[in-house]
Amino acid sequence: MSFTLDGHDTQHPGGYNQPGMKGDTQLRYLDGRIDGEGVAHFLLDGARLGLKTLDSALGRRVRVEIADEVWKRIDASFEAVQRIVNREAPAYGINTGFGRLCQTRIPREQVATLQTNLILSHAVGVGTSAPAEMVRWMLLFKLHALTHGVSGVSRKTILCLAGLLQHDVLPVIPTQGSLGASGDLAPLAHMVLPMIGRGRVTVNGDELPADEALGRFNIEPVRLGPKEGLALINGTQFMSAYGAAIVVRAQRLVRQADINAAMSLEGFMGSVRPFDERLHQLRPHPGAQHAARNMRHLTADSEIQKAHADCDRVQDPYSFRCIPQVHGASRDALDHAAGVIETEINSVTDNPLIFENDEVISGGGFHGQPLALVLDYLAIALAELASISERRTQQLLMGMADLPVLLIPEAGLNSGYMVSHCTAAALVSENKGLCTPASVDSIPTSLGQEDHVSMGARCAVKCLQVLANTETVLAIELMCAAQALDFRAPLQPGTGVRLAHAEVRKHVTHADADRMFGDDIQTSLELIRSQAVLKAVERELGSLM
Repeated sequence: MSFTLDGHDTQHPGGYNQPGMKGDTQLRYLDGRIDGEGVAHFLLDGARLGLKTLDSALGRRVRVEIADEVWKRIDASFEAVQRIVNREAPAYGINTGFGRLCQTRIPREQVATLQTNLILSHAVGVGTSAPAEMVRWMLLFKLHALTHGVSGVSRKTILCLAGLLQHDVLPVIPTQGSLGASGDLAPLAHMVLPMIGRGRVTVNGDELPADEALGRFNIEPVRLGPKEGLALINGTQFMSAYGAAIVVRAQRLVRQADINAAMSLEGFMGSVRPFDERLHQLRPHPGAQHAARNMRHLTADSEIQKAHADCDRVQDPYSFRCIPQVHGASRDALDHAAGVIETEINSVTDNPLIFENDEVISGGGFHGQPLALVLDYLAIALAELASISERRTQQLLMGMADLPVLLIPEAGLNSGYMVSHCTAAALVSENKGLCTPASVDSIPTSLGQEDHVSMGARCAVKCLQVLANTETVLAIELMCAAQALDFRAPLQPGTGVRLAHAEVRKHVTHADADRMFGDDIQTSLELIRSQAVLKAVERELGSLM
């Protein structure tokens, strides 16, 4: 299996073509392949890494190769650092201390010790560990950034990083402790610990000391040279790994949200007229136009729609009538976040950087503000998908449009989906708290040197929780919408809705009485996360927008 991306042009540093500049050409994206064991392979050759490629690789083991031309610039940058050390002129992080200690000169014979001390002192993260898919992408994104050849790291260090990915030896990385500037110092220090034979890793889900795992797979630990520790822990790879994984899952989820909405609409006997193309040409937000088009497509040839064409209901509740406006706004927010995150994963974010003629430039490319803002924005956009979904579920349970109360016969003896809806409401409420922006906060650290930080790591972790909550809320709507559609028989819904309903019914049966609805929620959630319903619809109808 192979995958590739012909993506939109976005600005990129480090020698890639930049849109709008003279001589601009279409940017080249990395190809990749999935082997027979389900492992994603990447050849790092200077091309961009795209989110569509990462979609195919999500949750898979990752292996990389590095092209010869890329090795040349890595070697050149490493040699430049050696020359800088030999000249003994002050260069931040190479022969000086860090942060407020940047004025402290380090003797040549201690510059290697400086880098090891940096890792040990900065590996102070706490809290739960990052999921395996995030750790793999942190390693991948750090390797990809280092291949630009401006960071001054050695071949041996690159090969050690690649070896961790090769054997799926995943550093244990706590999720708390990063301020998102200077990048993700604490999480990345934990990522680096195993490279020097310290810390802990997971192998096939089992946690063990790093030195034991390195020995098992013949991965040689490294003795960090000048600047190497700083190059490895300065950067935004924790935030960007979370951001990329969230965007990939969210891009799937917005299409599923439209399927849910179409199923609920038909179950409620709502009208498709609010999705008329002419309405959305007069307010042409792209996301709303795409959502309206999907709703028309999913409900095409519906007997349910024809059956109530002349009914006396004038307007549906907002949770049905305003699907394009709400889903569409979330789609537009997601598109913006995707552009920012794709730029970030193709950027160099450590500091300082090495340029021609051994020039060392110290800047702030590690600052996570671009990611922090869009991750807060994306959390809000995802929360709104959950919010309107919960409202549609409530409408289905109220006994309107000839549906039984709580979607169950003999309500009273049976509680039906009453408390399933309570679970959805609880998660929507939790999302509201999680959507309080973290990016508006800043606490000065490093003795005042790092006096404005992004809090982007917190934005990333809570955005992932909002995503998970939203997936569950949509899973509850999915099973309730399927139940409502059962009561419309023998009328057939639109083709797309019928396909979705049929796929749900392969796994979650109609409920004639109370049962373990909690099990149904988990099954429905797996249908969403595995894309089973989405794939069943798109196999017949083609890709939704």
